[in-house]
Amino acid sequence: MGRGGLTPPLPLLDGVGASTVACPSGHWPTVLDFLAERLPRVSRDDWLSRLTRGEVLDAAGVPLPPDARYVAQTRLHYYRLLAHEPEIPFSEEIVFQNEFLLVADKPHFLPVTPKGRYVQQTLLTRLKKRTGLATLTPVHRIDRETAGLVVFAIKPETRDAYQRLFREREVDKVYEAIAPFRQDLALPMVYRSRLEERPGEAFMQMATVEGEPNAETEIRLLEQHAALARYELRPHTGRKHQLRAQLAALGIPIVGDRIYPVLQPEEAVPDFENPLQLLAREIAFDDPCSGERRVFASSHTLAVSAAVP
Repeated sequence: MGRGGLTPPLPLLDGVGASTVACPSGHWPTVLDFLAERLPRVSRDDWLSRLTRGEVLDAAGVPLPPDARYVAQTRLHYYRLLAHEPEIPFSEEIVFQNEFLLVADKPHFLPVTPKGRYVQQTLLTRLKKRTGLATLTPVHRIDRETAGLVVFAIKPETRDAYQRLFREREVDKVYEAIAPFRQDLALPMVYRSRLEERPGEAFMQMATVEGEPNAETEIRLLEQHAALARYELRPHTGRKHQLRAQLAALGIPIVGDRIYPVLQPEEAVPDFENPLQLLAREIAFDDPCSGERRVFASSHTLAVSAAVP
């Protein structure tokens, strides 16, 4: 359809869905001029190459030529590709799939969605390439460094029903973590705290501050081995970095954590020998499409005796 209609379904390019940019009123003679100025992280020469390869589309999904005239108040579609991307040498597993739902078991280090240095090496792109499902969308997230279960919706019309389960806290989630053992920590316990994003250079960290708690986690000790222990974590809320920030605040930061308690510089290539010892082990919910009780478990394990502090 044209400028005033709906965007048609766009094909995947090497597992990557198309991104969209709005075209405001402006002085750009050509689409190339507009893209080079408004999205400068991609060079003008690279945009020219993409146009030449047919990787920039108009609002109707039709590839544009390199000299295409700029048209305001419409949209352009393009594919986000990276010339150099760190390879993640671990594989994901599809635990379950039907017409509405896909559940994947993610390895450590693999991001869920494209961001920053990662496009191809993400769980979403890998699954789209593997299944051909262009509409596949995660209904929740776990950190790149965390291994374990991630739930995806397949159909756009039922996506919100699955997302609502997480928004309304109707999902039972169980995690495991390897962290230092504290003799004086009375477990099991329900730990409540208030987490807020830090400003400035430490923006990646969530800070524990005074005030009404907004993060709640049930913590149990599963086993102890010398100075380390394996903990079961059941988050009742879903704050960013909740488990990592709360365990650090308790004086038992998770083994392999490069954000808590001290934010460390991002590595050009991750240290694959020392993953964050955090696992999204189990997830359970009542399926809003079928009414069935869904219970899934990760095949990954954490071994307290093998963890290196």
